[in-house]
Amino acid sequence: MKTVDDYLAGAPKDKRAALIKLRKAIRAAAPNATEGLGYGMAVFKHPNGKPLVYLAYWKDHCALYGTGRSFIDAHAGELKAYDLSKGTIRFTVDKPFRDRLMTQIVRARLAEVEKPG
Repeated sequence: MKTVDDYLAGAPKDKRAALIKLRKAIRAAAPNATEGLGYGMAVFKHPNGKPLVYLAYWKDHCALYGTGRSFIDAHAGELKAYDLSKGTIRFTVDKPFRDRLMTQIVRARLAEVEKPG
């Protein structure tokens, strides 16, 4: 497996559809981000090389990593439908992740990694 396309092609059909949809939302919110694989997951990186978010699928769920605790705390109400921990949001295909929320996360991460210092 060498590319995000390869990674997504290996996902079960229902999870693949959800992840492809999120990938489009990530790319729309961060058009200059580069894609790759890291820690066995799809990773989207800022042009400066810092990771923005990771997408992964598991047996029982999909997950978004690297969102940061501050975003999760600030959007607790919107995220209450999902299983949360530190900087991780787990979701299932029957409770898909909304594009608008993905866009907010990516924009928040862009601001974090572009912050001087």
